[in-house]
Amino acid sequence: MARDITKVGVIGLGTMGAGIVEVFARNGIEVVAVEVDDEAVGRGREHLDTSTGRAVARGKLSEEDQAALVSRVQFTSNLNDLKDCQLVVEAVPEHLELKKEIFAKLDQIVDEDAILATNTSSLPVTEIAVATSNPKRVVGMHFFNPAPVMQFVEVIKTVVTADDIFERVKGLAKRLGKQPVIVGDKAGFIANALLFGYLNHAVSMYESKYASREDIDAAMRLGCGYPMGPLALMDLIGLDTAYEILDTMYKQGRDRLHAPSPIIKQMVSAGLRGRKTGRGFYTYAAPGSSQVVEDAQTPRPNGESEIALRSIAKVGVVGSGTMATGIVEVFAKAGFDVIYVARAATKVESVRGALSKSLEKAVQRGKASETDRDAALARVTGSTRLDDLADVDIVVEAVVEDLHVKQALFENLDEICKPGAILATTTSSLPVIECASATKRPQDVIGMHFFNPAQVMKLVEVVHTVSTAEDVVATVQDLCLKVDKHPVTCGDRAGFIVNALLFPYLNDAVKMLEANYSTADDIDTAMKTGCSLPMGPFELLDVVGLDVALAIERELYLEFRERGYAPAPLLEHLVTAGYLGRKSGRGFRTYA
Repeated sequence: MARDITKVGVIGLGTMGAGIVEVFARNGIEVVAVEVDDEAVGRGREHLDTSTGRAVARGKLSEEDQAALVSRVQFTSNLNDLKDCQLVVEAVPEHLELKKEIFAKLDQIVDEDAILATNTSSLPVTEIAVATSNPKRVVGMHFFNPAPVMQFVEVIKTVVTADDIFERVKGLAKRLGKQPVIVGDKAGFIANALLFGYLNHAVSMYESKYASREDIDAAMRLGCGYPMGPLALMDLIGLDTAYEILDTMYKQGRDRLHAPSPIIKQMVSAGLRGRKTGRGFYTYAAPGSSQVVEDAQTPRPNGESEIALRSIAKVGVVGSGTMATGIVEVFAKAGFDVIYVARAATKVESVRGALSKSLEKAVQRGKASETDRDAALARVTGSTRLDDLADVDIVVEAVVEDLHVKQALFENLDEICKPGAILATTTSSLPVIECASATKRPQDVIGMHFFNPAQVMKLVEVVHTVSTAEDVVATVQDLCLKVDKHPVTCGDRAGFIVNALLFPYLNDAVKMLEANYSTADDIDTAMKTGCSLPMGPFELLDVVGLDVALAIERELYLEFRERGYAPAPLLEHLVTAGYLGRKSGRGFRTYA
């Protein structure tokens, strides 16, 4: 008969280990907390005191409960004090030989029916298990940082883990108020396998100087609703930890996309390991601080360019869909005169009706006054004639994502618009230079990628080609600020920033599902609860549309010729079958 787990050990009292100690102690379990020496034990105790003290200050823990919690913890530097523990969780640095050495020692200390668990986020649990005389009792129990807050735990079962051991650990995770997801012993498991490919790609984007660190991070926060940008997250995780995880994943899977970007190793060697050292991709007020301070890479605030800007008073918009209507509203509410062009009179009226409805909703919700509504509507004029755009200062096209259609439109705009007028495309995936090449003024052509719904989303990707004039870039950046948007600037290549980082991650999730490593529900749970993302990858794919995702992934693959970007066959099969997501009633899930 298996013993109830009433006493556990935790080895390693860094941020993660101390957090795991707190999780167990909060739930009435006695904890033996072990570090390598008395000094490290002191730091671990300080971690626990700081975390629980913060909870008391926020009213989430009473002083009495804090005292009771701390009283359940025995701090020690002696492994032999773990003898009576029914479970020991190892949370030392990600070095395989170190973990194997610890498990070999534990094997000689704890009772035969005690469970040994590793909190590794990437190393093979099986290799750790075989360092013991009884690998059947070894399991992975991967908490996420900060452990007291994050609800997700990956429970890793090896090919030799005994079923009863596995079930006891899974039950314990639920007892702790965590949401366990069961996975096999594969590098990165679910969350890290998907997360670190994305982080590595973001680092490569920064390393190639495609976009600034600030713009890469802002793009993913504002464009995808992520709680942190990828480079800031790398700093939080620690670049040394990230390197070890990526290197392990690469060695196991030989996927080039997991090969650590060279700059990561260079920064680690230079001691730039992120927040914990005070410098990583960003510079911090002090080691361990979350406060970012200015450094040599900090850009000037938007709008402080020394380049003379072009005057923008009147805006043209071409298109009649949701995006075009949203862009019209954005400019009109910001005080610009707007003329929009649609193909037919019925489309012109449709845009006008949608605009009126949106502005009226804003009034009813107290976000705009009736005067604001009427003034915005008064600034807007509809037309069916492109020739009516002759005197605008900038034209933003938002027509169908078809290159031939866009090129024909830009050829017409080139002939119609006055000299010096800026011609902008809202394309999310097509080459902006292809639109520019259809004109005799490629220096005036730029990408201005709004996100849907344009009235709500703060992000605009400002995409310059090899031909775009500097004053055009500066003018559009300034224009974004005037319409209360956050511009991020990048070069003209497939996916720009957001889609280039987002869709390979979504594709990796489909490949994981395709390989039967986990279920769509568990993968979504892992990314939402383990990484705090607003939606899981399959939820998001069904919302975006599987056909749209496939088209973007094909563009990325054609642009970069990277094997890892090739669309997953499962995605192609679903699109062929007409399972396009919510809009068709079925995608990765079935909808009513």
